[in-house]
Amino acid sequence: MNRAFTKILAIFWKDLLNEFRTKEIIVSVLVFVLLVLVIFNFAFDTGTGASDTVASGILWVALTFGGVIGLNRTFAIEKENSRLEGLMLCPVDRSVIYWGKLAGIFTFMLVIAVVITPVFLALFNLPIFLPRLALIIILALLGFSAVGTLFSALAVNTRSRDIMLPVLLLPVVVPVIVSAVKATGPVLAGMPWGEISTWLQIMVAFDIIYLVIATLVFEYVIEE
Repeated sequence: MNRAFTKILAIFWKDLLNEFRTKEIIVSVLVFVLLVLVIFNFAFDTGTGASDTVASGILWVALTFGGVIGLNRTFAIEKENSRLEGLMLCPVDRSVIYWGKLAGIFTFMLVIAVVITPVFLALFNLPIFLPRLALIIILALLGFSAVGTLFSALAVNTRSRDIMLPVLLLPVVVPVIVSAVKATGPVLAGMPWGEISTWLQIMVAFDIIYLVIATLVFEYVIEE
């Protein structure tokens, strides 16, 4: 178990160092997500009561489509110079590769969320300190990253991977995104825990399902 964790950490650290050197994924996704938030901020009147209703959807539109861009770049980089083939030649179980890549993708998306969430809250005149929103973001991004890592590995070998990834990913990840939107709305409105508990349970259930299934089938996906 310790050896597997060490190998997962090594793959994660490789992705982290590569991103720190190039900054390709974080910069491109950050620019896109911030642009989406600014456009929506001008499109909707944040001074009306409707802002709490629409704000949760705006946040998750930005994070979802920003995440798709990041996922496309993650495995595309590995495909260059046959680095993906070199990774597959490593004497490790394929599930170790999956968890290492998942850790990297999840971390990248968390960094994006940490940067843009305060900007989002400020633009829409919402309270900055919302611990429950942080929990929702973590659970939703975990499920999104779990499925995204699998489908990103599948789409990277196709000619039209930029189109194939969202087509494959978004229908599958809808339950998590919808639950995140439904849970975020009451949090932004200052409602109690009872209003979001059901949606949190749904996200946890789907996170577990996604992680288990993706771990089991990643070996066959990466070999294609």
